[in-house]
Amino acid sequence: MAPPLIQLKDIALTFGGTPLLSAVELSVSAQERVCLIGRNGSGKSTLLKIAAGLVEPDRGSRFVQPGATVRYLPQEPDFAGFNTTLAYVEAGLGPGDDRYPARYVLEQLGLRGDEDPAHLSGGEARRAALARVLAPSPDILLLDEPTNHLDLSTIEWLESELDGRRSALVIISHDRRFLSNLSRSTAWLDRGKIRQIDRGFAGFEAWRDEVFAEEEREQHKLDRKIVNEEHWLRYGVSGRRKRNVKRLGDLHALRQQRRDYRGTTGNANLAAAEADKSGKLVIEAKNIGRSYGDRRIVDDFSIRIQRGDRIGIVGPNGAGKTTLIEMLTGANPPDTGSIRFGANIEMATLDQHRESLDPKSTLAEALTGGRGDHVMVGGKPKHVIGYMKDFLFGEEQRRTPLEALSGGERGRLMLARALAKPSNLLVLDEPTNDLDLETLDVLEDMLGDYEGTVILISHDRDFLDRVVTSVIVPEGDGKWIEYAGGYTDMLAQRGLDLKREAKAAAVERKKTASADTSSAAPKRRLNFNEKHALETLPKTIAKLQAEIAKQQRHLDDPDLYKKDRKKFDMASDALTKAQKELQEAEDKWLELEVLREEIEQA
Repeated sequence: MAPPLIQLKDIALTFGGTPLLSAVELSVSAQERVCLIGRNGSGKSTLLKIAAGLVEPDRGSRFVQPGATVRYLPQEPDFAGFNTTLAYVEAGLGPGDDRYPARYVLEQLGLRGDEDPAHLSGGEARRAALARVLAPSPDILLLDEPTNHLDLSTIEWLESELDGRRSALVIISHDRRFLSNLSRSTAWLDRGKIRQIDRGFAGFEAWRDEVFAEEEREQHKLDRKIVNEEHWLRYGVSGRRKRNVKRLGDLHALRQQRRDYRGTTGNANLAAAEADKSGKLVIEAKNIGRSYGDRRIVDDFSIRIQRGDRIGIVGPNGAGKTTLIEMLTGANPPDTGSIRFGANIEMATLDQHRESLDPKSTLAEALTGGRGDHVMVGGKPKHVIGYMKDFLFGEEQRRTPLEALSGGERGRLMLARALAKPSNLLVLDEPTNDLDLETLDVLEDMLGDYEGTVILISHDRDFLDRVVTSVIVPEGDGKWIEYAGGYTDMLAQRGLDLKREAKAAAVERKKTASADTSSAAPKRRLNFNEKHALETLPKTIAKLQAEIAKQQRHLDDPDLYKKDRKKFDMASDALTKAQKELQEAEDKWLELEVLREEIEQA
């Protein structure tokens, strides 16, 4: 086995009473790809900071192979002291590193380099932070929620970029598909300890459920043993003092083992306070449009949304998703066209701008509005402590200032505020940001049971596939089109995904930049192999998409890992292989298609 690039041994850290980390071990070798999984508040980000050398543990050691370069992507980057994004990215380069990659990666991520870091949006800040860690091409990348605030085209570009690099990866993310596509092993941080499996995220959830089931059986056995020993203590003590003292000591040890057991964190009790049913028609938009100056954001868009629909809106940052949703919900009327609303609409909204909360206010104040000890849930008062527990907050967090909450805790707080209002129309802007996988499962189930209508913006492909009934996508020049089904269904209907569009745009920019130097060159023609590939690749792509869907159906069976491990492994390997081949085929088709168009226009 290759020697580790970075190794953590016997790491322990305690904040307050309960240990956050206890005897944690983590080792990452060259080109290894590890996903770090755990509940919100389990210590994932803290452990990554220890690996990066930014936090000192109470106990344990950190080893980094001499000469190995490590780069860490924080959830909230610090831009203090930098006047431009380029200066910020170049500060992450080593003393002997070339400066060119800094500007190149910035451009690939859609930034110019002269932006003022103080005025970046959430997505721009995340892209600048990614450019800073990617530009040096380090030996190991420690990435904390790399996809947060990124649009789908950038997420898919990042996926492809990381997949093609030789860097070892340790990734914390809530994006199931991102983890499944990149990880090769899983480190599960649970109740202060790490368990590891030499499989990527695709095999994690079945393994986790098996571990929990075995743990529950062991605890049941322990409880039965304690009951039997207590029965002996009451009715079966004999005159043999020495044996009795030992057996009584064993009973005390069993009781102490039971007291020391840290049970699993329960799931959030997410439930939307539902109002009376709306009319069958919820929203009807006819030929609506909106422009900013000469730029068309929405042009001649029509849709009819009925009760029970789940509508997903996707697209690049800046495409106008928020503008479209504001027009559809009446928050901002269109310049042209008309919007008609159905009867008895009660709307609740969740926006992604958590900075609107006062960071100095407490958790209880944020939920109650600073008025008393009760939250109005569905028009009825509920004690704030009980409502906090529904969203996995402990009673001791009542007076915790919001600035001390983790990203996942702030996400649960925003959900708690939005779901307390009676509604039959939920409007959710990036509801999955920072939520752990278990809370995401509960949110998906809640939306599935919700009897009203849901409109949401999300960049989480797996979440979209599981929740929505149709997807609205920008097609350029203000045109938006609705596709039936989830994100994957939209790709199949569209025949051209967002990643390939972004690559085509990059190729187009390069073509334009080199037009002057290539004008004198002889006219290029497609050769026989290129023509043949252009004709056959669409069929290959369709077959690979069908193969991916087939293997994904096998893996969707939650009992497959336990019932047939060999079949599970074969399905996982086949899925990974097909996904890789699909990416290669799509990239080749795009390259040839752009070349064909260039030749025809020459």
